[in-house]
Amino acid sequence: MKYISLITILGFFQNSFAQNPIIQTKFTADPAPMVYKDTVFLYTSHDEDDAFGFKMKNWLLYTSTDMVNWTDHGVVASLKDFKWTDPENGAWAPQVIERNGKFYMYCPMPGQRGIGVLVADNPYGPFKDPIGKPLVKNSSDDIDPTVMIDDDGQAYLYWGNPNLWYVKLNEDMISVNGDVVKDPSIAKVKGSPDPFHYQEGPWAWKKNGKYYMAYASTCCPEGIGYAMGKSATGPWEFKGMIMDSDKRSNGNHPGIIDYKGKTYIFGFNYNIGKQTMSKHYERRSVCVSEMKYNADGTIQKLPFWNPEGVQRIATLNPYNRVEAETIAFSEGLKTEKMTEWERNNPYDTGKKITDRIVVSSVNNGDYIKVQGVDFSKGTQSIEVSVAALYGGKIEIRTDAIDGPVLGTVTVNAKAEGDIFKNIKTPVKNMKGIHDLYFVFRGDRDLFYFDWWKFNEI
Repeated sequence: MKYISLITILGFFQNSFAQNPIIQTKFTADPAPMVYKDTVFLYTSHDEDDAFGFKMKNWLLYTSTDMVNWTDHGVVASLKDFKWTDPENGAWAPQVIERNGKFYMYCPMPGQRGIGVLVADNPYGPFKDPIGKPLVKNSSDDIDPTVMIDDDGQAYLYWGNPNLWYVKLNEDMISVNGDVVKDPSIAKVKGSPDPFHYQEGPWAWKKNGKYYMAYASTCCPEGIGYAMGKSATGPWEFKGMIMDSDKRSNGNHPGIIDYKGKTYIFGFNYNIGKQTMSKHYERRSVCVSEMKYNADGTIQKLPFWNPEGVQRIATLNPYNRVEAETIAFSEGLKTEKMTEWERNNPYDTGKKITDRIVVSSVNNGDYIKVQGVDFSKGTQSIEVSVAALYGGKIEIRTDAIDGPVLGTVTVNAKAEGDIFKNIKTPVKNMKGIHDLYFVFRGDRDLFYFDWWKFNEI
């Protein structure tokens, strides 16, 4: 799928910020960020490219250490990982949390099948079902799970649309402790005032001794409201809106983290999808904004997802191998998982060598922007790993899509073939911190792009 220029439409061509939406190569929604060992792990649901309503089969993972460049790790789990249910659609909002070196993914099952749990030994997976049945099967409200572990070690699982439910979890995180509770302070009561306007998508956290519950508020469109409480189970007091609803986004779903001294809130809009579709379809794109607290712990209201996004908080080392799917912003491109086979002759695939995530759908004028590349050691050459289709060129530019050219990599389809090979090309010497643009030239379906790496002087 090719997109009209986001830069032209949104008018943020040259600035020092990331851009919202933060993922452009796929449609993503329901962000569930987690901080682990100095890295943000962003788990998302995934709208298929041909979705009209909700067409969602799996969950994706992206990582970042600077909040602007996001690396695509592909599908991290899917509905097929739950053997006790057989839907092919409905991989809705998940959340992942770490405890005692294990990683637990809580996932709603479509069709009133409850909430399942998967576990992995590392945040990249593979995630497996440890219990072979729903962790919670309570009512038709069983969607959008969120988890919080309190300071005393007690874990709580919350979920629900249009009511908020919770249950305590045992330390093993795969069994419940006690009864399921319908939260009385947020519950909708016919004929009674509803100051919360709670809809769905809860996100629970604790900061400076205060408990918070953010959620998608009203429908539709949905904004992001929040409440505060004195315990993990409330009672909750409505405090206001983190972000008002906006006709540009039918839904919303908060995910909130503290990272490197700042607080970030994730959600989604429909900006990318709306560029090529006049009607409303559920093809969403994750966004992020910095969130700030007042002195009393309340939260300052944010404007609807600012297209400028957030500021970069670290630099990127170009002298280590960088995956091509590490992207601050891109246009026209997709990412996909490829399996490489050992081929003994043209008709024999042989043994599997490796799986890799690559940049694909590379056509003339498409580009990748990488922010904050630290060229402190200078530049002598660049190596790229590509598999040619029709072949083409990669212009390496700095600071703008039409900025100075460091060098040009030529990918010759006849010479390189469709097997991944490394190409080393001389470049001009560059120092300092710069944004880097890989601009692709040629006809169509030029090549697959796997990784890049600069060599110092």
